[in-house]
Amino acid sequence: MAGLVVIVASSPTVLTELTVAGAGYLMWLGRGVLRQPTTLAAPARTPDSSRNSSRWRIALTGAGISGLNPKALLLYFALFPQFIDSAASWPVAAQTRLLGTLHMTACALVYLAVGILARTVLRTRPSAARAVTRVSGAMMIVIGGFLLVERLVG
Repeated sequence: MAGLVVIVASSPTVLTELTVAGAGYLMWLGRGVLRQPTTLAAPARTPDSSRNSSRWRIALTGAGISGLNPKALLLYFALFPQFIDSAASWPVAAQTRLLGTLHMTACALVYLAVGILARTVLRTRPSAARAVTRVSGAMMIVIGGFLLVERLVG
């Protein structure tokens, strides 16, 4: 990741190409969301054992997706070093573990609360689910458009 940051930072052309590609992809995703919005379906009644394995599968899939997301690593490189004191009485590794643990705990609590709230609201109000889908798709297109304009015009 650090090597990639150096390459991108030293080459405005690479940064422009990545930004344009990312903006185009974001706009394509937004168009797909608007064309084929997802619908919420009531969960099928299943025996407890298969429901538990399905929940574990969902949890593992979510952990895998989060683990592969580079945002956490970028956050670590951009933010954590300013809070680590190499002259402190306790080791840098311990400070890093503490900051990482605090960050993971805060994220878990926030994501859990957002997930529970979203599930509750979206299941009880289908019109809210449709509105969220439409707004999400439109925002993807708008943000992608702003990125394109900023990179190509600015």
